[in-house]
Amino acid sequence: MKDKVLAAIRQYGMIPPGACVLVGVSGGADSVALLHFLQRSGEQFGCTVVAAHVNHGLRGEESDRDERFVRALCERLGVELAVTHLQNLAAGAKESGQCLEEAARDARYRFLEEEARKRGAQIATAHTMDDSIETTLFHLARGTGLRGLRGIPPVRGKIVRPLITCTRREIEAYCAENGLDYVTDSSNLSDSYARNRIRHTVLP
Repeated sequence: MKDKVLAAIRQYGMIPPGACVLVGVSGGADSVALLHFLQRSGEQFGCTVVAAHVNHGLRGEESDRDERFVRALCERLGVELAVTHLQNLAAGAKESGQCLEEAARDARYRFLEEEARKRGAQIATAHTMDDSIETTLFHLARGTGLRGLRGIPPVRGKIVRPLITCTRREIEAYCAENGLDYVTDSSNLSDSYARNRIRHTVLP
């Protein structure tokens, strides 16, 4: 995984020397591996690493568990952490006509962009090759043009995705090799969401 991440960062110019990088951390394997890798490699790129976590408040105690886990992880790694709690997300999604997943994603990016502006930082998200393939299939099933078939771009404005050439299996192996624990979002196990059905049924 490490070689792939380094190659992607260099190929796409993701982290200029002296940059501040704000890592979105959910507590899952992908974001834990990304934060750990960038924090350990910060000196190599001459960058400062900070983290951000969104407690969506949608899964009760499980959401609070994720926040506690991320706080403890950042404390252990010596990484500054910004946290926000979303209120009435379900009601807001209904009012705007969005599905809950879209509303949560939009709120998450608004928070990341706000925190990045404060620090003059780039945003690093933990999207993987698996995520990009799932996105392509999702767009294809829903109907799309050529733009939608590209999947997730490695760089979009201030947003960079250093794990985009790595598979989920490689990331889980990195966590195992480095003794990194992570949490599992139970909503990712449900086939109620179209993306999860693609992940669990189509990709295998």
